[in-house]
Amino acid sequence: MLINMGVNMSTSMSIPKTRETVAKSYDHNEQDLRVNLAAAYRLIHYYGMTDMIYSHISVRIQEEPAIFLLNPHGLLFDEIRASNLVRVDVNGNKIDAKDADVNPAGFTIHSAIHLGRPNAQAIFHTHTVSGMAVAAMEEGLLPLNQASMEFYDRVAYHDYEGISLELDERERIVASLGAKNCLILRNHGLLTVGRTIAEAFYYMYYLNQACEIQVNVLSTGAKNITPPPEICEHTARQFEEPTFHNQEVAMVWEANCRLLDRLDSSYRQ
Repeated sequence: MLINMGVNMSTSMSIPKTRETVAKSYDHNEQDLRVNLAAAYRLIHYYGMTDMIYSHISVRIQEEPAIFLLNPHGLLFDEIRASNLVRVDVNGNKIDAKDADVNPAGFTIHSAIHLGRPNAQAIFHTHTVSGMAVAAMEEGLLPLNQASMEFYDRVAYHDYEGISLELDERERIVASLGAKNCLILRNHGLLTVGRTIAEAFYYMYYLNQACEIQVNVLSTGAKNITPPPEICEHTARQFEEPTFHNQEVAMVWEANCRLLDRLDSSYRQ
């Protein structure tokens, strides 16, 4: 079932008020989010979209003070479990001292978007080979296939500024993303946001697939065919029709969770 994570989020970049207000034990909502976030990490591993111990997936679990879940730095994605995810504040600081450390550079991007976009409950960031290849192409993502057309004129771009360590880049990242759900970080990689973990995963899987298609098509050297702009726009609107979109996102997520449970259900622990 598609998990409802539609929590309103502040657009403020301020530091949370206190850490003492954070509950010491997980409530049911946080536990559900932990299980689904751990599943997302395992799926990114399963589909070959990892970069060793780098890149991140995050989810917001609390609005005020703003608290997020992130992976422990140093673990491979197939080692992530619900119990070893780390609570962090808006600047990537650990909430619980006993938790493992996180990669603050990775969370710079995530914190900006979580706080700057009310519906960005979950964020995926990857360094896939095809995603990084398209991120280095001046023309960006091209409408070369039906999978690509889902993202027609719906992908934003952010110019490379170096490793994301500087907090002042956050506002520029939010401005680059705007109201879109997909961002290509030039010379870097892919990023997707969603109202749920399931939705952000859906966007990431198919955005990466669109990049793979583009790299393969361009590698042939053959003349490629792109449909007229009006057909591309029509196709994109078909994909985003709410009833169709929500149903497909839910079904894709449920199918992938069944896959994980058959392969290794330890992500739930």
